[in-house]
Amino acid sequence: MLQEDFFTIRSIQKDEASAKVLLELNVSHPIFAGHFPGQPVVPGACLLQMVKEIMQVILDNKLQLIKAHQLKFLSPIDPNKSTDLQAEFIHSISENQEISVSATFLCGGIACFKFSGYFNLR
Repeated sequence: MLQEDFFTIRSIQKDEASAKVLLELNVSHPIFAGHFPGQPVVPGACLLQMVKEIMQVILDNKLQLIKAHQLKFLSPIDPNKSTDLQAEFIHSISENQEISVSATFLCGGIACFKFSGYFNLR
């Protein structure tokens, strides 16, 4: 679990099908020492895990990733330049409890990561 260690949720504004989230990265987290030494970048696997953990908070339920059909890494996130991120989520729940999620992470107002995929309730 990365929340409260790698990143912190500062605020969430949500309604039935969407949410806007303000996040703060922990620039001193040990993961940045190895990814990459002297030029830290948020790993793509961490961004995917952040989507899952934030959606769990939004829905107040445990989730399991079923399918990530779109992952776009548009620009690297350097925690030395900015520790603040914004995330925007749109989600819907089907009759069979499958959750469709689209998420965009922004750094300085510019999209740096996009995700589209599906989760199941656990």
